[in-house]
Parts: sequence; C-alpha cells; structure tokens
Amino acid sequence: MNWAEVSIRTSHEATELVAEIFHDLGASGVVIEDPELLNNYIDSGLWDYTDIPRADQTDVVTVKAYLPVDDELDEKLRSFEERVKAMAESGVACGPCAISWNEVQDEDWSESWKQYFHTEKIGGLIVIKPSWEDYEASPDDIVVELDPGAAFGTGQHPTTALCIRELESLVRGGMTVFDVGTGSGVLAITAAKLGASKVTAMDFDPTAVRIAGENVLQNHVEDIVTVGQSDILKSFEGKADIVVANIIADIILRLFDELEDHLNPDGRLLAGGIISERVADVTAGALAHGFAIEKVVEDSGWAVMVITLGEKA
Repeated sequence: MNWAEVSIRTSHEATELVAEIFHDLGASGVVIEDPELLNNYIDSGLWDYTDIPRADQTDVVTVKAYLPVDDELDEKLRSFEERVKAMAESGVACGPCAISWNEVQDEDWSESWKQYFHTEKIGGLIVIKPSWEDYEASPDDIVVELDPGAAFGTGQHPTTALCIRELESLVRGGMTVFDVGTGSGVLAITAAKLGASKVTAMDFDPTAVRIAGENVLQNHVEDIVTVGQSDILKSFEGKADIVVANIIADIILRLFDELEDHLNPDGRLLAGGIISERVADVTAGALAHGFAIEKVVEDSGWAVMVITLGEKA
C-alpha cells in the first residue's frame, strides 16, 4: 500500500491539537520531530547522532502522520487544512502552519528510522532491545525485544520511557493490566515481564494490532498478553488493577467516561502522551469525574499522570 506522509510545521502549543486532528482523520499515530527533544537526546549520548547536528532553532515542531492513498485522501487533506486554519483563527499560536505531503511506500517509513533506534536501559530494570541488535544482558536486566514496524512505540520517547519507569513501581505479581492504544505492544510486554498475570493490549489501528501480536510472540509472553482491536476501552472486558493509556490528552479525557467500569476500586490509570501544557486540562477532567491525581512526572515537555478513582473507591 502507498501512504501519504502529511507534514505540518507548527508550534509546541499546537502539537497535540494537530495530533488530535490527524487522529480524527484516521491516522493511528503521529511522528513528532521536536528539535528541542532532538537536542536533549543528542546531549544524553544514548543514541548515535554522529551525522545529526544540534538544532539552533527549537520553536518550530514538525508533526507528521500517514494516511492511505485512496479515494478519501483528497477530502481528508482538505479537512485537515480547514481545521488547522480554524485552529489558528481561534487564537492558538500555531507557528508557520506550513502543510505539505508526499507519497511513500510502506517500507520507506517503517524501515528508515531503524538507524536511530538502539538498545537502551529505560528504567532500573527494563532494557528495550531492537530485534535486529545483539545485547548481552546483565543478571538484573529485563529485556523487551521490539520491532515496532509501522506501529508507534520504541520506549525511547520521553512519555513512553516515563510510563515504563512507573510500571516498574506499580506492577506486582498477579495483577491484571489493560493497555489502551498499545501501538507496538511495548508497555503491555513490559507489564507482563514485570509480573502481571493477565494483560490485555488493544489498539484501534489493525496494523498496530498485528505488530503488537508479533512482538508478544517474540518476547514469549503470549500466555499472558492478549492482543485485539478496540476504540479506547469499548472492547475490554472486566476490570484491571492498572490501565495504561499512553496516547494523547484529548483521548484520555474521553477515556474518563469509561474508566470506572474497567478499573478496580484500588486500581490506577497510568496516563501518558500528555504535553506539559495539557496537564491542567487532564487534571480538570479527572477531578470532574471524581477521580484523584496521585502523581505527575514530567520530562522534556511531556507528562505522565497516575490517577485513581478517588472518592469513588
């Protein structure tokens, strides 16, 4: 299949709003090229950036998404342009708002990024290892072998890394975990390897479902992790001790309507994919539903929130 790589140069403030527009148009995820994050990664020494210079200008963020080249593409592109224009007219500081797109093959965008994805110890225990690299694990390492393919989630984005570190603290043996918007399956597999006895991992995108299933098999946790397709929590059955949702703030706000039916009274929602500017919105949404904010952790402009049922518990 051919894909339209749709790209917009925008501001930090508008990044998540643009991601929500892409989601509404059917994109399963976005690629965010944030020069500020790039500089942070280069400075960390964790990735091999020998050919990539530090960015001098960090105000403009490039957000990309991939839409199938089909009969609906022209209408989706028009809709995207109209909604971005409306967002700018509403007073949001959108930056340049320069939109472009080009046609690419599956392999062009699902393979080229591999040169930047290397083995990394994310938390105190979890090591994320690309399936194509060798790694000699230490006795304390818990290795998650990953091939994200066309799905999203390598463990090296700040919000995914924050979720992994929180899972190391939260997961206990015998727990049930729901992973909403599982992407590559990295958080579901992490939960299983940390001791969860039952993990349900679902995504709206069938490509992500396929890739997550392959990664589950690669990590030999198929007896623990069940993979499927769902719109937020609609297809999940029963209740979990931990619900993980590493998506975006606006989807998390929608998730609050379904959370109480799927979270044990003493359970926790681990919500990620939230830019720091939207923490207040997510907090307000949680409190409006009677939930409580237990913890907020931020890194490089991104936040992860631990939320409980509060007074409803």
